[in-house]
Parts: sequence; structure tokens; C-alpha cells
Amino acid sequence: MAERKQIKGILFDNDGTLVDTENLILSSFRHTLQTAFGEVPPDEVLLKKVGQPLSVQMADFATDDVPAEELCRIYREHNHRIHDGMIRLFPGVYEMLDVLKSRGYKMGVVTSKTRELASHGLNVLGVLPFFEFVVGGYDLPKHKPDPEPVIYGAELLGLAPEECAYVGDSPFDMQAGNGAGCLTIAALWGMFPASTLRSEHPDCECAAPLNLLDIFRAQ
Repeated sequence: MAERKQIKGILFDNDGTLVDTENLILSSFRHTLQTAFGEVPPDEVLLKKVGQPLSVQMADFATDDVPAEELCRIYREHNHRIHDGMIRLFPGVYEMLDVLKSRGYKMGVVTSKTRELASHGLNVLGVLPFFEFVVGGYDLPKHKPDPEPVIYGAELLGLAPEECAYVGDSPFDMQAGNGAGCLTIAALWGMFPASTLRSEHPDCECAAPLNLLDIFRAQ
């Protein structure tokens, strides 16, 4: 397990960790399934696999008549149309990133969202310059919960996984970070219940973004 004192880089998930996209995601899911099937499952069903690529999420709803590819098309068309007006940073995220940058931490984003849309959203919200890169959900052959994207993110920072922390709000984030050998930090302000994250045995947990400053002090 990585130790706090050796951490030099911090990798972040995007949706539910840096950017509050829950209403955007729910709106997009509801539109997609209402359009395709005329009915919408409960929210907990829609959010069950958030944190993995959209194609993986849509596979749960696909049928022979409406394959996952068509569901993804409907979702993305609606999502992109309303995206910029529905995203916001979680309170304290900008301040947290600013302080961590000043303390000398190298930072990157490892998300299951497409790299292009994640980068666009972070740019719209004014925080993209804090990060050295964005790794998207389709940039590598494997995706979270496999550790490969997190390991790749550490490589892009020029660090070993043991020198990095991974901060995320989903069980898939914790699985990927633990598998990579990073210090894993559960973002309890995101879309998943604390009990779900704790079942994946993160190394630390934070109730709010600014709490990360208590973990990562000046180097």
C-alpha cells in the first residue's frame, strides 16, 4: 500500500469527484430510455454503473431491437446539447486544486468519460490548467475497474503508482486505484453511498474536497 508521505502525484476521477454531473447524467439517461423504450427505471438503477464507460453502462439496457450503440448515440446527442449548462464544480474544488498545485503536487485526471468531453468540461469550469493531462475511458484497451488507466496516469506523471494517490467517488475508482497500488481516497461527496465505497477498502476517505488538504500537506 502506498503511504501518504511518499505521495508526489494525485490522480482524480472526473464525474462525481471534481465535477457535479449527477443531474446531467440522470437527465441524459432518462431521455435515452424514454426515447428508446417509453419507460425509465429508478434512479438507483440508472446510476449503478456510473464510473465506467458509457458503452458498459448501456449494455445493461440494450435489447436486440435497440443495441447499446444506438442507446449511446441517443444519450450523447442529448448530453452534449445540455452539457455546459448543467455542470458545476463541487464546492471547494477550485480552492483545493489551487492549494495542492502550490504545494508542489503533480496532478492528472483519469476518467471513464471521453477525454474530449472531460477536457471540455474542465476547461469550461476553469480548472483544466491545473492538470498535466486527461486520460479518457476509451484511450486504453482496458478501463476502470481495471487498474491499467490509473497505472498509465502515474506513468504520465513520471511517477510510480506507489507515489500517487487516486481520488474517486465510485467503487470502480477504488478497485482501479487499489489494483494499481496507489493510495486510494474515497470522495464521499459524489454519487455513491459511503457504505459502497468503504466496502472496497479505500486507504482514506474525505467528506468534502477541501478535506484533501489535510491529507496532502506541503512537501
